[in-house]
Amino acid sequence: MVNQHAKWIEKCLEVSWRQAVSSLNILLTSTVWRQDHNGFTHQDPGFLDVIINKSPEVVRIYLPPDGNCLLSTMNHCFKSTNYVNVIVADKQNHLQYLNMEDAVTHCTKGVGVWNWASNDAGEEPDLVMASCGDVVTQEALAATALLRQYLPDLKIRFVNVVDLFKLIPNGYHPHGLTDREYMALFTDNRPVVFNFHSYPWLVHRLTYNRPGQERLHVRGYKEKGNINTPLELAIRNEADRYSLAILAIDGLKDRLGNKGGDVREKLLGERIKTKNHAYEVGMDPQELTDWTWPF
Repeated sequence: MVNQHAKWIEKCLEVSWRQAVSSLNILLTSTVWRQDHNGFTHQDPGFLDVIINKSPEVVRIYLPPDGNCLLSTMNHCFKSTNYVNVIVADKQNHLQYLNMEDAVTHCTKGVGVWNWASNDAGEEPDLVMASCGDVVTQEALAATALLRQYLPDLKIRFVNVVDLFKLIPNGYHPHGLTDREYMALFTDNRPVVFNFHSYPWLVHRLTYNRPGQERLHVRGYKEKGNINTPLELAIRNEADRYSLAILAIDGLKDRLGNKGGDVREKLLGERIKTKNHAYEVGMDPQELTDWTWPF
């Protein structure tokens, strides 16, 4: 039905006497990352793979990272016409990162650097940590905090993506960034760890032929799950804070040399303890459930 509606809108755009219609706004709130009651058989993020293929004049995909960004996104979508807007926002409680003014600015841009979560201070970063989606953004922020705690000399830039089509090269979609705009965010010579709400290969597909594609390391949902705690599920899909931090250290071996080895072992140990705790107790450790940005 969504497919047919998108085709109908596309054809109507070619006919001058067709009046604009209100956009079809699809809000997805039951996500793969919260499977504590119905298991991984009930959800997958594959709807985004379907939408990504439709006419670029019609489809839009938004993944707001917090409540204020969701309000800004929905305000835009409700006012729009002749689009199919897909918005992904988990219905569980989440941390709030941006005030309303900053959320509007961030969502208007669709992608941007979070300076408060970065410590490159305008310098060349050693690493870009990026995220797209609410649950995976929290894990990416937690991974950034771990790296800054254990390796304080590292310069990390944090990038958040709200508008998924910002990743696609300009010319393939009206919202796509030029290569120059893309490199201004993700650099042209630094490793990028990207934590994504959906299947990780979708990001590789969107960024195909972008400069530095070989430096882009994407994590996301990989069809691994059961009746899991939130963090245990993230660990099984390697989208958790420990796995992301380890991935970053591995990508920085030329910069760190042997310096990151001890930290890597600590993170591996913490990941094992967290997974075992979830299996034995049925809940994630309280200090991780109540985690907030520490800097």
